[in-house]
Amino acid sequence: MEHYYFDNAATTPVSASVVQAMTAVLANDFGNASSTHSFGRRAHDLLDQSRRTIAQSINAASVDEVIFTSGGTESDNTAIMSTAAAYGDRGHHIITTAIEHPAVLQTMARLEKQGFEVTYLPVDQLGYVTAAQVAQALRPDTILVSIMMGNNEIGTIEPIKEIGALLADRPVVFHTDAVQAYGVLPIDVQALNVDFLSVSGHKLHGPKGVGFLYAKNGVKLVPFMNGGEQEHKRRAGTENIPGIVGLAQAVRDLDGPNKATKQANLLALKQAVLKELAQAQVDYHINGPEPMDSLPHVLNLWFPGLPTNLALTNLDLRGFAVSGGSACTAGSLEPSHVLTALYGANAAEISESLRISFGSENTLAQAQALGQALVTVVSDYLGH
Repeated sequence: MEHYYFDNAATTPVSASVVQAMTAVLANDFGNASSTHSFGRRAHDLLDQSRRTIAQSINAASVDEVIFTSGGTESDNTAIMSTAAAYGDRGHHIITTAIEHPAVLQTMARLEKQGFEVTYLPVDQLGYVTAAQVAQALRPDTILVSIMMGNNEIGTIEPIKEIGALLADRPVVFHTDAVQAYGVLPIDVQALNVDFLSVSGHKLHGPKGVGFLYAKNGVKLVPFMNGGEQEHKRRAGTENIPGIVGLAQAVRDLDGPNKATKQANLLALKQAVLKELAQAQVDYHINGPEPMDSLPHVLNLWFPGLPTNLALTNLDLRGFAVSGGSACTAGSLEPSHVLTALYGANAAEISESLRISFGSENTLAQAQALGQALVTVVSDYLGH
């Protein structure tokens, strides 16, 4: 039986070009980038080249604004905890949203235990917050606004540029979690006016265990790991050169028009699944914005009357891997905090929805086959 992977918002398969780039480093370049001999200098050159590639991809003003980390969670934690440590003498108020990734929400909960006050902005039924909501929530003691660029469960793209413009002349640090957005949307950190931006390699066909944090020059950064002076004293620990080179290769693969092409291809896959459901007259509803308005790789569907766990099992038995929500919480019995924020704690959508997320290795034929499998599962269970 063929197996098809449609859970790319959880993680993506590593591309052949990334495997090749990493294998070459693993085989030939084992030096420590902090060493001054030829082996170390070679590793440091690879580090510099990778940093330039990534800085250019987001239009950073300086290559030094890119800090390599272990991934999105560390990048989120660093941005938030650093701001609390660096600017806590100015105020103890933070603004975020109710639908952030657990890496943000749990860090906020930690800060609340330390005496910080966090405002969790509600979202509408499509998952949006507005710049007006942020403006209304701002206080004289607000030091940080942290709002994700694209939601990992329903694909909502938040108005980061408008919020950045609102905060441009205010003494407030602005962080955005771009883990889901970076691989599919064009990003210009200067146009967005963000101070921190988080990215993870394994969401864009790169390796796990590596990511980066964009930190705007002039914004204070207090490292929360102690150790050596790597990453210009901002992130201790010997750099993962093979992983960083793999991340940079994944970024090169998305260069320029490649990202726009990927965006169009992913949207076509999404529409192919919906076309199969529509032709079979399956009763479904989209959670979040319409396909053209959301992240092109994320599709969250409610099938009234079809329990999520039953649908997941039956699709898996047919060779299709999808999910019921964020992979970071899927192993628990807790309901999706994102769908709860949209519909309320007792809504049927919470226990009857599926997240389908597409990647570069999916084909149109696979998407059509997934749509047909969904039709079969719904029909078998609901009897029509």
